[in-house]
Amino acid sequence: MRLFYNTGIYLLDAGLHAAGMFNDKARLWCRGRRRIFSRMAEAVAGWSGADGCPDTLPVCGAEAKERTRTGDGSDHCTAGTDLIWFHCASLGEFEQGRPVIEAFRAAHPGWKILLTFFSPSGYEVRKNYAGADYIFYLPADTPRNARRFVSIFRPKIAVFVKYEFWANYLFALQRSGARAYLISGIFRPGQSFFKPWGGLFRRVLGTFDRLFVQNEESLKLLQGIGAVNAEVAGDTRFDRVYAIAQGAKALPEVERFAEGAEVFVAGSTWPPDEQLLLALINANPDVKFILAPHEVDPARIERMIAQIDRPCLRYTQLTPQSDLAGGGVLFIDTIGILSSVYRYGKWGYIGGGFGVGIHNTLEAATFGLPLAFGPNYEKFQEARDLIGVGGARSISDYTQLADWFGILHGDAAEYQRSSSACAEYVRSHKGATGQIIAGIRV
Repeated sequence: MRLFYNTGIYLLDAGLHAAGMFNDKARLWCRGRRRIFSRMAEAVAGWSGADGCPDTLPVCGAEAKERTRTGDGSDHCTAGTDLIWFHCASLGEFEQGRPVIEAFRAAHPGWKILLTFFSPSGYEVRKNYAGADYIFYLPADTPRNARRFVSIFRPKIAVFVKYEFWANYLFALQRSGARAYLISGIFRPGQSFFKPWGGLFRRVLGTFDRLFVQNEESLKLLQGIGAVNAEVAGDTRFDRVYAIAQGAKALPEVERFAEGAEVFVAGSTWPPDEQLLLALINANPDVKFILAPHEVDPARIERMIAQIDRPCLRYTQLTPQSDLAGGGVLFIDTIGILSSVYRYGKWGYIGGGFGVGIHNTLEAATFGLPLAFGPNYEKFQEARDLIGVGGARSISDYTQLADWFGILHGDAAEYQRSSSACAEYVRSHKGATGQIIAGIRV
């Protein structure tokens, strides 16, 4: 099975390099991994000082220096600085890992933090994140790459977020004596771990010192295959979005646009979502709308504006002279502010439910926005829960969207029940980060 796994990794790597000739995302994936081990070694040398040991960290004095050779011929210092490695597949997993990264930094300020991503959509957005000392793409999970990576950084602790189970990296960590943890894990019966042929993947689970999972269903599945190293800690995103709500940054332009109005915020939308929303916009001239498309494409936004019967604004084009009070629709044509935009809304819509799956519902729910989203939500526990407590509704066409909105728009008591259900759901599920930090053995 190990041979088949490694062959698959080599084929994946080759396929992505081939795709890089005509696909922008694959091109970024390939470009980010060029000379990556040299760049990693250079980064380590950058804090190791000219003689190979950290200048700025008093724990690494001359008496503690030890020169070792990495698998690719680079030197580094192994003696003075402890390092923890966090790995996230993409941006969503980063947001789940971020509360733990920041809590670990606060609890252990002397440790170095390494952050890696698999996907460009995570790395390219967070490559300048100030909470980590090193940020890199993760090299392909080949045996040699895994050995070289662990040899360069020598992490004492590794934390994988939610879905990532790279066998060669985990086996290399185990051989090195590093402790490994999975956080915000979620498991389903159809995964390889629970198949008769999934022996390799079950062994991978055994490399973790602890598996912190989101729910009881995941725990029972793991217990069913003899994984005794698991516990339910919940989803760290609740801590993250709650903190965002408590300290949401003010957006003066959005605030002026929303002032004195009832505002509907639609986040991370795709074309199928937008066709329904455009009809809702035109049918409700007394409500202001904020739309944040998942892909910020100026031509696509202009096509939407042409279908709207009211004055429209684009966030990046706002000036102090813009007539924000007179605008009916505001397009958020930039990234990084949606989580704070939700604070100005009364109702919310989460995109993606007519495609591969909905986006983050919790960022809006924490502000008490009743939510609607498309039909593809079943694999998202929080979406199912929000429907169950009365804070959200799944819709499959415009009629259902209009009916949901009409009830909440016209019935203040029903709106308040739905809004309170969302806010309370987030508040009551906080605490995963503290449990995880307490469970990571330093």
